[in-house]
Amino acid sequence: MGIKDNCRNELRAAVRHLSDRCLYSASKWAAEQLVGIEQDPAKYTPSHTRFQRGSSSIRRRFRTATEAAFTSTPVAGVSHVATPPVLEDDNEVIDSDFYLLAKSYFDCREYRRASHVLRDQTGKKALFLRCYALFLAGEKRKEEEMIELEGPLGKSDIVNHELVSIERELSALRKIGNIDSFCLYLYGLVLKQKGSDNRARTVLVESVNSYPWNWSAWSELQSLCTTAETLNSLNLNNHWMKDFFLAYAYQELRMHSESLVKYENLQGTFSFSNYIQAQIAKAQYSLREFEQVEVIFEELLRNDPYRIEDMDMYSNVLYAKECFSALSYLAHRVFLTDKYRPESCCIIGNYYSLKGQHEKSVMYFRRALKLNKNYLSAWTLMGHEYVEMKNTPAAVDAYRRAVDINPCDYRAWYGLGQAYEMMGMPFYALHYFKKSVFLQPSDSRLWIAMAQCFETEQLHMLEEAIKCYRRAANCNDREAIALHQLAKLHAELGRSEEAAFYYKKDLEIMEAEEREGPNLVEALMFLARYYKAQKRFEDAEVYCTRLLDYSGPEKETAKTLLRGIRYEMDVEHLPP
Repeated sequence: MGIKDNCRNELRAAVRHLSDRCLYSASKWAAEQLVGIEQDPAKYTPSHTRFQRGSSSIRRRFRTATEAAFTSTPVAGVSHVATPPVLEDDNEVIDSDFYLLAKSYFDCREYRRASHVLRDQTGKKALFLRCYALFLAGEKRKEEEMIELEGPLGKSDIVNHELVSIERELSALRKIGNIDSFCLYLYGLVLKQKGSDNRARTVLVESVNSYPWNWSAWSELQSLCTTAETLNSLNLNNHWMKDFFLAYAYQELRMHSESLVKYENLQGTFSFSNYIQAQIAKAQYSLREFEQVEVIFEELLRNDPYRIEDMDMYSNVLYAKECFSALSYLAHRVFLTDKYRPESCCIIGNYYSLKGQHEKSVMYFRRALKLNKNYLSAWTLMGHEYVEMKNTPAAVDAYRRAVDINPCDYRAWYGLGQAYEMMGMPFYALHYFKKSVFLQPSDSRLWIAMAQCFETEQLHMLEEAIKCYRRAANCNDREAIALHQLAKLHAELGRSEEAAFYYKKDLEIMEAEEREGPNLVEALMFLARYYKAQKRFEDAEVYCTRLLDYSGPEKETAKTLLRGIRYEMDVEHLPP
């Protein structure tokens, strides 16, 4: 049996196991990867295959030279666990009547009734559903109390009151070794909510090693791996699901090249996985490769036209590129598909923001947060809108809520820096800019923001600003700010040679990109004067001549410089 057949059989069984235990999110993920495996052409003709696209061409586009450097686990699809073990309770062909009733209650969101029905059932399957239903009942009550006390977007210390009893029961079962992988997953979830991160990691590792097909367990484990050191310390069995986990974890740790290599390997088996395509797009988005991201999302929408997951990121790309018509079309599309999804609200919010209707944009971001108050991008985007509206206290509150949810979100730290800079508090701003560049050192915009903070009157730390602009110039400064500012600062400090070096580099880039404007004029003027002072008259004359093409005061200055240059050249040629 081939690698693809092994993966297919494992995922088919996993979809059933997870769905039977009401882990619908994990079941959906497994089913999406199942149909992402290329079908046997002998069994499936093209007319029966939903995915007909040139994903191989996209895969080639994302190959990197570092591919061989990151192969800590075998190539995707090489499974070290043969097929899913037959779970103990799955030996029963028919579930008990009580379990079927409890599952029906669970599906109707009557969690306490589901838990009560299973109070006398002893099977592991029934035990998990009883504890899981109780956990969700506690979560539901917690949300209700928070809304009653603080409103839908309020902050509160209210906890799930069922955690203690669930932890006590599952801890006792684990001690005697009478606990399965699903209850271990729930136990890890409880420990995480109680703040016992180290114990939660240990328990979740046990869960995924015992049953590697539960993506929900992998996702919770990833959220507890906030550093590469923590990730590398995990004692995980080799299995192709580990590759999915590592690719996802690398991405969250901003190790985008490593993540792309992993997803490239996985595409060898899961050639038609929309999930993998979306994750590649996320990594490319973080690397600011917007053209490539747009190509992937367009293809995703062609093959899955009612998809909403990750489409808010696509809207961010369209917003950055100022594609009004494309963003309008996307907003209309998701509105018709499901307007009460957080992603849909964020897309519509981006649309109104691009139109300059910031109040309406904030309304949609708030709607997204009412649907999911932990939706990170909505808090960050709402902070950006408040900055545009000059409502800095509200912006600071939104950004703080974002970093409370995810302390590794560099955009929120950057937003806080911007807000405090607007309030004329550069020391606070600098603190937050430093946090943002620590999290995303490859983003030139963050280094430029920090450099501009160093340049303020209160700080006036020009040497530090120069260091930041140098870092920005080395980080693919698309806005072409860093080189010009380096030239100006060196000129201000009387370092003419360094200033000329950076003005010349900036001038070369502006010429290559055919850009005009005051920066071009400034560079030509400085270089003309610099070379005249250096008695390199021919070079100075070239720059002066170019300035004659302009109609402003620089033209008269260039004429004066040319007269001076020619006079000095004539003096040089006079006989002694």
